[in-house]
Amino acid sequence: MNQELIGKTIKEIRKKENLSQQKFADKYGVTYQAVSKWENGKNIPDISILKQICTDYNLDLNDFLDSKINNKISKKKTIIAIIIFIILIIIILGFAFFFKNNQNNNDFEFKTLSSSCSNFTISGSIAYNDSKSSIYISHITYCGEEEQIKYKEIECTLYETNDKTKTEISKLNYSNKKGITLEEYLKDIKFNVDNYEKTCKIYKENSLHLEIDAIDENGETTTYKIPLTLEENCLN
Repeated sequence: MNQELIGKTIKEIRKKENLSQQKFADKYGVTYQAVSKWENGKNIPDISILKQICTDYNLDLNDFLDSKINNKISKKKTIIAIIIFIILIIIILGFAFFFKNNQNNNDFEFKTLSSSCSNFTISGSIAYNDSKSSIYISHITYCGEEEQIKYKEIECTLYETNDKTKTEISKLNYSNKKGITLEEYLKDIKFNVDNYEKTCKIYKENSLHLEIDAIDENGETTTYKIPLTLEENCLN
């Protein structure tokens, strides 16, 4: 039985519980001087107090008397330190990966999208790098003949056409019994297609277009096709 190691174990238990020597002493009906002597290895608690300490903190009395608890606590601290170290490494690697990706993502070039259709004004752009592209259309204005037709359903779809193959990229829907004019509807329309699977270099001239299908209160459908034009080809 090693009094000094038993004393260190008692001190670790007390500090772990955030108890002063006086509060620890009060808990076991002794003076704080007695607790101080235990922790300094000058004395050990009565066996009844040791049993109570072990019961209170779920410890094995034999391990306590053989000073094995200290070793277990040290091993636990070592394991915790290793786990914390591994977590820190994971966090650091995560930040490094994020930063690297961010650098790559920031290496974008931009091309302006517009409409060659006289009835519509469109503001948009394609942001791209060597691996992906993003399409953003923020403003669509109808500037054709003034009309007050109310449409109860409107579907606005962004398409890409290649070799007679029509591919839907994104779609926006409107449905309301009260109806809305085309001009009112287009004010709030925005397309934001992030991380599109194709790169800008693959887009051919006029391969992108918008298609608007508007159904009026009589169930008749009016279709508008709006070709989109790139500022210039994405070949560089």
